Amino acid sequence: MNLLFLSEQRTKRGAALLFSVVLSLGAPAEKPTVPVVGGVVRARYELMTTDGRSRLAVRNARIWVRGNIIPRLSYVVSTDLCDQGKFKFLDAYAKFDVGKGVAMQAGQFRIPFGVDPFRGPGSYIFADRSFIGRDIDDIRAVGFQTSYRVPGQTAAVITAGIFSPNAITDQNHWSKTFHYAVKAEVPVGPVRITGGWQTVKPEAVRMNMTDACISFTSGEWSAEAEYILQHYVNQPFPDCHACNVWVDYGIPLKKTLFNRLSFQGRFDASTRYSDGSLTGGSLSEVFPDRKRISAGSTLSYVNKGVKCEIQLNYQKYFYRKGYSAPEGRNDKVVAELIILF
Repeated sequence: MNLLFLSEQRTKRGAALLFSVVLSLGAPAEKPTVPVVGGVVRARYELMTTDGRSRLAVRNARIWVRGNIIPRLSYVVSTDLCDQGKFKFLDAYAKFDVGKGVAMQAGQFRIPFGVDPFRGPGSYIFADRSFIGRDIDDIRAVGFQTSYRVPGQTAAVITAGIFSPNAITDQNHWSKTFHYAVKAEVPVGPVRITGGWQTVKPEAVRMNMTDACISFTSGEWSAEAEYILQHYVNQPFPDCHACNVWVDYGIPLKKTLFNRLSFQGRFDASTRYSDGSLTGGSLSEVFPDRKRISAGSTLSYVNKGVKCEIQLNYQKYFYRKGYSAPEGRNDKVVAELIILF
């Protein structure tokens, strides 16, 4: 009994010492910062030009809270109260700034891969996301990642992580497999070059994905070209190739309620796509070969982190002959009001 008591005391003292060391890594003890609350609301009207049907929807009512417990330890919690009428819990993670350009992050968040998937609903270029951002690489998971910001003028960032393969709506499963991802970003003047690789296994089939992207911003011009290759391991299903190319040109406005008028054009496409699920032992096709041309215009008011936009888009889809597209994936006009705060 005495030996057991001494062992328990040593364990408690060791745990207390470890905890104090971890706290000392952050910074001198200070009060937590006041949480910052933000959000975005997107209300839209859509008209399918193929048959005249239309709908009204609250596309997003997203809220997030972020702050610092100590100067080097921050947190983010976000949820969508109305994603087309559905509640979605999105992010919940803590981030620790180790120092010398190294940071660690743990919790539930988006896997570090791709560029367009990382745009939030307050910064979308078009009312509807690209095929890459909406269908092929819209992956949030529970996991851990570490990043390193290269010192110097390049400010390049390398991020790598390991994640659970379980859906974020059901985290009570044990598994022997994981998702892995690595992403590198290198700014060169007005250009940002991004590359990444990830391997995921949400179902019975593992999928390896490679991403490359070039982004450009100068004055009132912005443009981007992104490409993703998705390979299905040990499966006869053909690789999926997807691209997203867009350009945006803005005009400053004066003496009006809004302060910017912009025009956008986009081409995005993908070959046959599967999400890795099996039907009768074979991969099922979720989408066939498809292409889309989008054109739009946006009136914006932006000031000190607050934004209001009125966006109007037209989207033209191209499918193989005889294919019946799902609702909402046909030619349409979209009008949207976006408020970011």
